[in-house]
Amino acid sequence: MGLIETFFNGEILVSAFPILLRGLANTLLLGSVAIVCGCIWGLLLCLLRLYAPKPIRLLAIGYIDIFRAAPILVVLILLYYALPFVGVRLSSFASAAIALSAVLGAFTAEVCRAGIENVPRGQFEAAASLGLNFRLTMWKVILPQALRMVVPPQTSNCVSIFKDTALASVVAMPDLLKQATDAQAMMANPTPLIGAAIIYLAMLWPMVRLVSHLEERSKAQRAAR
Repeated sequence: MGLIETFFNGEILVSAFPILLRGLANTLLLGSVAIVCGCIWGLLLCLLRLYAPKPIRLLAIGYIDIFRAAPILVVLILLYYALPFVGVRLSSFASAAIALSAVLGAFTAEVCRAGIENVPRGQFEAAASLGLNFRLTMWKVILPQALRMVVPPQTSNCVSIFKDTALASVVAMPDLLKQATDAQAMMANPTPLIGAAIIYLAMLWPMVRLVSHLEERSKAQRAAR
């Protein structure tokens, strides 16, 4: 068989396409859950790191440092394969979602911390002079300003997490890569893997361009000030 018949077999790709779509649906669901949970968790971690009592701040810093350094694959394997030894059994989807969210949360916390610390201190003082409590100060004054600085790097983090959903295949979750691998074995041809690669590219390339657009717009806004 030639190169085209081996890696770009149209007939096999058409046959495998429904299988790949099922995997894509699982990948999109996993990525969406991980991003939503990771962003919320990261913002909470950021606030604990900045404003909680010292013991809790130290715990938050330790968590952020460890999970920024730990490979997602290691976290995923520990959740899926090690927890059953202490009586906790998680599904492959739950393990992947928790692992991705835990790591994204650590990176989100650092991005949010940088954004909040770049808000001028006078904004806190102005809010205090208006009688706003801490919750209202963060919600109505600080976070809206920090968000403009946070969006570009956080979007990049979210793109990375979407790429890392492919690691879920290690714990037999039927994501896009796992479905493509199964289709390759069933059809004895690597074309389904090429199809999965094309789908990943079509899904992630617009996100990469969005990151670039947001970074350019952020630079333009800073230059205009």
